[in-house]
Amino acid sequence: MVGRLPATLHDGMTVAVKAGPHTLITGGEDGRVMRLDASGNATELKQKGNRWITQLAAGPKGVVAWGTGRDVTVRFEDGTTRDLKHERTVEGLAFFPKGIRLACAHYDGVTLHFPTEVKSSPQRLDWKGAHLGVTVSPDAAYVVTAMQENALHGWRLSDKRDMRMSGYPAKTKSMSWSAKGKYLATSGAPAAIVWPFLAKDGPMGKAPLELGTRGDAMVTEVACHPEQDVVAIGFSDGLIFLVRFSDAREVLLRRPGAAAITSLGWDTHGARLAFGSENGDCGVIDLRA
Repeated sequence: MVGRLPATLHDGMTVAVKAGPHTLITGGEDGRVMRLDASGNATELKQKGNRWITQLAAGPKGVVAWGTGRDVTVRFEDGTTRDLKHERTVEGLAFFPKGIRLACAHYDGVTLHFPTEVKSSPQRLDWKGAHLGVTVSPDAAYVVTAMQENALHGWRLSDKRDMRMSGYPAKTKSMSWSAKGKYLATSGAPAAIVWPFLAKDGPMGKAPLELGTRGDAMVTEVACHPEQDVVAIGFSDGLIFLVRFSDAREVLLRRPGAAAITSLGWDTHGARLAFGSENGDCGVIDLRA
C-alpha cells in the first residue's frame, strides 16, 4: 500500500478480508464495517453498533456481507442492504465466484442465498454437527465446510452428494483453492492436506497430497498461488514454506519465529506474499528478489 494509512479503524478486535486487488474490508468488536483502499482512504460501510462483527465476506460486483450472531447483512455496491436471518449462529460466509450467491455455514449445515432475489427461497445443505467455516470451489460445483470434529464436509451441488474428508488431528481453520480449482489445500495437520477435485466425484476414494510435512509443528495457514499449482504453508512456530504440488519440492520463505502464522495472502500475480502472526509480527516476502 502507498500513502498514509489511518491510525485506527476499529476499537477492539477485528476481522478482515481482501476485496479485489486494492481493497481491504474490516469488521470489528465495535460493530463497524470499513473499506480501506490502497491509498489509505477509509470508508465506513456500517456504523458503530452494539453487536460484534464476527464474519466477513467479499463477493463480485463490490458486494460485501457481514455476520453478527444469527443475522447476516449483504451490502450491494450502490449502498443498499438486505438482511438474512438464520435459526442458528452463522460461523462462516463465502460468496460464489460469479453472480451474487452467498453460502452461510451454521450448526447442521449450510444455507445458500440469492440476496438480489427477494422472493427466492434459500437452499439448505444438511449435515448434522457444527460447521465452523465454508468455502466454494472456483467453478461453483462444490461447497466445503470445516467442522467442529476435526473433519471437512462437502456437497456436490449438482445432486447434493455428501463428501466426508476426515483424519485431521486438529481443527481446520484455513482452506484455499488452487488457481484452477483442482485442489483444496487445508490446515489442521503437521502437513498441508491437499484434496484433489480432478474428477466429477471430487476427492471421494482418493488420497490427499501431504505437503510440507514436519514432525514438530502444525500447519495453521495455507494460501494457494493465484496462477501456479504451489501453496504457501504457515506453521504454528512461525515458519513458512512454499511447496509445489507436482513433486512436493519445498522452498523456505521464513524461518521459525516467536508465534504461529495466522494469515497469508498473495498479491494479484503471486509475486509477493504477505503474512501475519499471532503476536503481531507481519511482513511481505518478495519472491522477485
